[in-house]
Amino acid sequence: MKTARRFGVLFLATAALAACSGDSGGNAVPWNWIRTEYRAVGGGYHDRTDPVRTVASEIEKHTSAQDRTTSGSMVFLRYRDDIVAVSPYRGGSRIEMDDYRTGYHRWRSHLSSVWPDPDSDSFRGGGPGSGK
Repeated sequence: MKTARRFGVLFLATAALAACSGDSGGNAVPWNWIRTEYRAVGGGYHDRTDPVRTVASEIEKHTSAQDRTTSGSMVFLRYRDDIVAVSPYRGGSRIEMDDYRTGYHRWRSHLSSVWPDPDSDSFRGGGPGSGK
């Protein structure tokens, strides 16, 4: 009986820690999954063979994005507080992740007519109850 209780407590503690991780709930970017799934290269990650749309779909299949848009040969995934950009790179794809504000400014020419400017008075990132 003590073993069952210990297992139950251990299970609940593990579940609580998982719920607090960066990849869980609330539409967060699957940072850890991307880090383990793709090869790190110069500030981003690289898939050596898959095209941009395939890689973006793999990421979104793992964790659904709030929004997805394309611009030229790039795909952008919008998560709660972050942006994932997937672009062509050496016969495969490059994955770059930034917080929303940094990513928006970095890729403004691709996103300004699609997603809200984080510096505008009307921008309310993070969704309801986020305290922003």
